[in-house]
Amino acid sequence: MKERKSIIDKAWEVQRKIENKFHSVGKGKYGRVIKMARKPTSEEYNRTLKITMGGMFIIGGIGFVIYIVKQVVAPWVMSLLGI
Repeated sequence: MKERKSIIDKAWEVQRKIENKFHSVGKGKYGRVIKMARKPTSEEYNRTLKITMGGMFIIGGIGFVIYIVKQVVAPWVMSLLGI
């Protein structure tokens, strides 16, 4: 019975530690940010989505151009130069 009590006591101790950690979440350095956070309106969400997708397409386009230069243009230039 003594062994069971110590396991229960350990469990309560772990529970208290976890509760104490989460109790101070709103009071630390990120507390203001968490308190100010809110769900975006659909207009804000759509605007953010469009900007993000535009950035992804631009970065993908740049990567595709680099790939085409490497695969097609560079060998063609090298063959013209006789390298």
